[in-house]
Amino acid sequence: MNDLIIFDLDGTLLDTIADLANASNYALRELDFPTHSVKDYHQMVGNGITNLLKLALPQDNRDDKTLQEICNLFVPYYNIHNADASAPYPGIVHLLEQLQHKGIQMAVASNKYQAATEKLVAHYFPTIHFIAVFGQREGIAPKPDAHIIEDILKIAKIDKSKVLYVGDSGIDMQTAKNGGVASCGVSWGFRPRMDLEQYHPEFIVDSVEELHNLLLKH
Repeated sequence: MNDLIIFDLDGTLLDTIADLANASNYALRELDFPTHSVKDYHQMVGNGITNLLKLALPQDNRDDKTLQEICNLFVPYYNIHNADASAPYPGIVHLLEQLQHKGIQMAVASNKYQAATEKLVAHYFPTIHFIAVFGQREGIAPKPDAHIIEDILKIAKIDKSKVLYVGDSGIDMQTAKNGGVASCGVSWGFRPRMDLEQYHPEFIVDSVEELHNLLLKH
């Protein structure tokens, strides 16, 4: 059994795609740019808000000035509306409660900016103790850079061989590899299973029940 489980947030613990899409489309509309469907945003998320908005903009309008303008619109709107339609995936809260009951350490490692990461974790998982809740922080490279894993391991003070990183994207699988820890891909998130398979994680699960069995019975 692993002593520490590091979870990605969006697409792994929480289904946040509708709120991300709504905030992005709000910012696009304010600047008179075309909007996108929620389905389109599945391929844009996962590498931070700046990259999301860059991909949402028309290709000819991705200059630094426009990107700053759209970020300035997105962030205040998302800060207010980031819990409008988001929710934990079914069974996730129970899984976290079971892991906590077993004394397994847990942490969150996200590419969402830090303030929103902390807010959503506190809002949706108020009874769960995470040893660290890290989002994208000023001056620290985002995932797949391994800095976020290294910071969590400093707090956990355990060997990398006892760590499992759980996420829904290739970026997550790369992060685990760069950090020297085992990985588990979940296919219910924002990326298709084939995106996970190409990174050869140690495990891939297709349901929260499978993840429960892996983490608590493996």
